[in-house]
Amino acid sequence: MQEPKKRTFIGLLLATLAILCGAGYVIWWIPQVGMRNIHPALPHIFMALVAGVLSFIAFGVILLIITLLRGREIFLAQRLRWVVVKILFPMMVLVGRLFGMSRDAVQQSFIAVNNQLVRSNIHGVKPDRLLILLPHCIQLNDCNIKITGDVHRCKGCGKCGIKDLVAIADRHAIDLSVATGGTLARRIIKEKRPKAIIAVACERDLTSGIVDSYPLPVIGILNQRPFGPCVNTTVEMADVCEALEFLVGLPDEAASGAAAVINA
Repeated sequence: MQEPKKRTFIGLLLATLAILCGAGYVIWWIPQVGMRNIHPALPHIFMALVAGVLSFIAFGVILLIITLLRGREIFLAQRLRWVVVKILFPMMVLVGRLFGMSRDAVQQSFIAVNNQLVRSNIHGVKPDRLLILLPHCIQLNDCNIKITGDVHRCKGCGKCGIKDLVAIADRHAIDLSVATGGTLARRIIKEKRPKAIIAVACERDLTSGIVDSYPLPVIGILNQRPFGPCVNTTVEMADVCEALEFLVGLPDEAASGAAAVINA
């Protein structure tokens, strides 16, 4: 994971924790007068409950930061991923807006952190249980052959990255699919029932896909958009090969062979 993305995530994480602590204090302070009228001890009981919840969240945040700083597998990696995907990310988008951060920057940090947590919890996936999921915009925009539904319709002209990606997937007997949107992507995942996914897409589609697919582990790879969004996008093939090597456990010579296919 790149250091700027890690720092962005940790900064937003700490800001979110500070806001939650402030909100917890307000939640305790506002009703305490009325509670005291019911029973003198009730404000203290309620304060203990709020403090307990905030302490639990703070413990999770600290554990998550330690995980990110160490960059390797630690205790409760899968539980931490649940906290990041389901709880912290929606809050951090709002906190990022308060600090004037772009949504793309927050999403990039989320994808990078998700990838690290996935890598901390899973490896050794069988090739036939892995799915590579691509956006339709990675195909040349004016190509007359539509490969959605069957990537092997590709004629291999080499004008876009589909030829190389199909070659890599076929070489290792891995499922490769192209989706035109989130609905089709979810249907493909439901039909193929993979154990893990390597997904290529933009920030918005990757983040929504990671959240929708949880607890299925997804390694997200951002596409490159030299012509703008959603048209003639590309992907860094080395990133795809590296993710394959990690998840499937390809030996070094197999990874080199995949690179040779790309450069052919």
